[in-house]
Amino acid sequence: MAILTKEGMLKMDKIQMKTPLVEMDGDEMTRVLWKMIKEELILPFVDLKTEYYDLGLPHRDETNDQVTIDAANANRKYGVSVKCATITPNAQRMEEYHLHKMWKSPNGTIRAIMDGTVFRAPIMIDPIHPVVKNWKQPIVIARHAYGDVYRNTEMVIDRPGKAELVFTDQDGHRTAQTIFDFDSAGVLQGQYNRQDSIESFARSCFNYALDAKKDLWFGAKDTISKQYDGKFKEIFQRIYDEEYKERFEAAGITYFYSLIDDIVARIIRSEGGMIWACKNYDGDVMSDMVSTAFGSLAMMTSVLVTPDGNYEYEAAHGTVTRHYYRYLKGEQTSTNPMATIFAWTGALRKRGEKDGLNDLVTFADKLEQACLDTLNEGTMTKDLCHLAEGIEPKEVNTAEFIQAIRSHLEASL
Repeated sequence: MAILTKEGMLKMDKIQMKTPLVEMDGDEMTRVLWKMIKEELILPFVDLKTEYYDLGLPHRDETNDQVTIDAANANRKYGVSVKCATITPNAQRMEEYHLHKMWKSPNGTIRAIMDGTVFRAPIMIDPIHPVVKNWKQPIVIARHAYGDVYRNTEMVIDRPGKAELVFTDQDGHRTAQTIFDFDSAGVLQGQYNRQDSIESFARSCFNYALDAKKDLWFGAKDTISKQYDGKFKEIFQRIYDEEYKERFEAAGITYFYSLIDDIVARIIRSEGGMIWACKNYDGDVMSDMVSTAFGSLAMMTSVLVTPDGNYEYEAAHGTVTRHYYRYLKGEQTSTNPMATIFAWTGALRKRGEKDGLNDLVTFADKLEQACLDTLNEGTMTKDLCHLAEGIEPKEVNTAEFIQAIRSHLEASL
């Protein structure tokens, strides 16, 4: 494949698409990276078709967050989306952006509408070795991003009294259970989850494992939480036995359940290469642990997968606010775009697979390889230079890094 570049290479037809991607733009430095990646690494090579939604915080505020809902529903329609990192506002952000209200996390809204599970995986390169020396392959974290402590109800107890767990069914029948008899001050928390959400989580994990041809591990604490965690264990096992066991065996992969503490110990001793299904809090914590142990959160991909086969690709990191403030002052930044590039390649590859476009799949593969070749030769953004071993890294700014990737990409095409 040859194309007209800034250096004057021969022009050729761009790769054609059939069905649009849903494109969700975002905030701050990642919004800047988004534009650079499209202009330098995608648009010169692909006749890109997207249905565009601006999920930048100002536009979410202008639309009363309707744009986030519309984007999630578009993903359900088209099946594949790519999302830029976005701000979840706090009190400081409300003042900075003059918001009408403190809008919810866009990711949380999209996950709830799509009923999806988040899979996060590190991007591995030769010069950066995992902190856990025996890890040889990426560990994919599958996080059930619904319920538990993230939708809890809390109460500060400032006097003695009895705390109860009460359920009243739709017929008015009341069931109560004592949680604790307080004889002094304390704190109280109630959590919940839904059976249909756990079932969706399980099916998403099994489907992803079959798609990736990787073993699936799941851990909870059913010996202590006999009903809550026990229900997770029971649902996973039932769905596996009824719907996936034969397919797993035919694919040569396994499903393995154990207590969460045993799973953690086994993960540390393993060579990696598995999908690790985690409840919400476990997945939140362990995805950061895994990304840091493999190198950097900037090298962590994230994909939301639904039980019915819809996909949303994004970077696992945030909007890189500190670099954005420097960018606004006209300063050069050395911001790592890898996870955002891989969000685009993941979405393009999946769109190509769904539409039978082998050229689009091949392009996504070659763009990823161009990224890896650039890093493996030692051309890196600042965050990776101090992690590299066995080479003398060359620190470059963001624009220079993307240009180096483009040079490798053009050579491969």
